Amino acid sequence: MLERGAVTALPSAVLTPGSAIRSGSLQAWRVAIRPRTLLVAISPVVVGAALGFEQSGALQLMAAALVLGAALLVQIATNMQNDVGYTLRGGERSGTRTGLPRASAEGWLSIRQLRMGIACVSIAAIVIGVVLALYRGWPVLMIGTASLTAALAYMGGPKPIAYTPFGELTVLVFFGLVAVLGTEWVLAGRIGSLSVAAALAIGGLAAAALAVNNHRDLEHDRSVGRRTFAVVFGRKGSRRLYGALLLGPFLLAVAMSLSTGAPSLLLPLLLAPLAMRLRRDFLRCAPGIAFNQILFRTFRLQILFALLLATGIVGVHALHYA
Repeated sequence: MLERGAVTALPSAVLTPGSAIRSGSLQAWRVAIRPRTLLVAISPVVVGAALGFEQSGALQLMAAALVLGAALLVQIATNMQNDVGYTLRGGERSGTRTGLPRASAEGWLSIRQLRMGIACVSIAAIVIGVVLALYRGWPVLMIGTASLTAALAYMGGPKPIAYTPFGELTVLVFFGLVAVLGTEWVLAGRIGSLSVAAALAIGGLAAAALAVNNHRDLEHDRSVGRRTFAVVFGRKGSRRLYGALLLGPFLLAVAMSLSTGAPSLLLPLLLAPLAMRLRRDFLRCAPGIAFNQILFRTFRLQILFALLLATGIVGVHALHYA
């Protein structure tokens, strides 16, 4: 039973039983790719493209499309590597996990199939990175290499990042600072005064999504040896982290507006009531699968925030050149 005011569980369509998915099918690959999480990769490119426009006064559509393609491929590689790594490390063995199903753990895809998929996606991302490096220089290749390495190391290697308390910090850095500033660098060749604050705002919301995952799976993660932030600092610390990551970006929007004198940068504040309701529902959410709904709502908040922030950044350009 849910407590009074608690969030209800996801619709049954999201919780597809294993018997409905055939081994090796497109639906099985969809489980491994996790399309809903791709919003996390799109948001920083949207903001980085707006920053590039603010710097140069033009949007290079082809370069922006290549950056977006690379970002999506890296996120897909991350998701498939997480699927493989989680299964190989016995993450399903206690039977208490409440997250979305893993294709390899359910037997819908083999480890070999997923590793081949990771290799293909990684090669495609590297090809795009080389093209962008020819256009903008070696720093782009370094950014791409670091991003792909972090993606594969999150649940891969002898000491996966996912087994430490630094998962949220890693997401903030790579889905905020690296992705936003990297996009701006590709499109404009320089970094502007707004860039770091904007990148931290977007990265904070991406990290908030991971905080939901880790809060939801705290007991299970502890049982399989993962020492996430939620495991190390407990539910109270995890709740505080989610609140800070969720609401901090709105304070950054105010700071950016005050520093530039551009009211347009306050546009993300339109989402503040939505963020407050999300935080309230997170605090009231019944343990278990109901947190998946909070997760998807956090993804949606991030993309909406990114779109409004990007609009506000374009407004800064209009203000400066009016």
